[in-house]
Amino acid sequence: MAALTRFPHPVSSLLLMAVAMLAGCSTISSDGSLLGFVTPYRMEVVQGNVVTQDMVAQLRPGLSGDQVRTLLGAPLLNDVFHANRWDYVFTIRRQGTAPQQRRVTVFFENDRVARFEADAVPTEREFVASIDASKPPSRKTVLELDEQQLRAIPVPAPSRSAQPPQTAASGPARSYPPLETSAR
Repeated sequence: MAALTRFPHPVSSLLLMAVAMLAGCSTISSDGSLLGFVTPYRMEVVQGNVVTQDMVAQLRPGLSGDQVRTLLGAPLLNDVFHANRWDYVFTIRRQGTAPQQRRVTVFFENDRVARFEADAVPTEREFVASIDASKPPSRKTVLELDEQQLRAIPVPAPSRSAQPPQTAASGPARSYPPLETSAR
């Protein structure tokens, strides 16, 4: 019996593991980083059509469905119950940038654009800047000395043992053994 008291009960082992796992969950902060240092990889999710201000500016009542499809692309949502409504939705979740979602809805009457509704859409340049997750370039350190700093550097005196450089002799300076032995 004494040997059995040395090992914990299986239920207490499971309870201890559950408490340890819950304690590990509390170390994940609200921004998704672990202990504030390590950020797990999150897959980039891009869905839908990118619609820019230039595209919305060309959209006007009276365009046909084919013209809208040429201008904006195929709609992300084509509802069977609302055949006269096309929804262009764009979402992106990219690590290092804020998630984005935009919607452009085009309404048709008699196969022509009757009206459209659009969220605030960016210009192409603003869109590219908003998804750029690269870090801003760090400030480069200038490695140049001004005249005063150059004069402050001590110049060592030439040593007497220093010999002038010799000029290279003509022909090979060394003879190397052959790489392979000759078979006799």
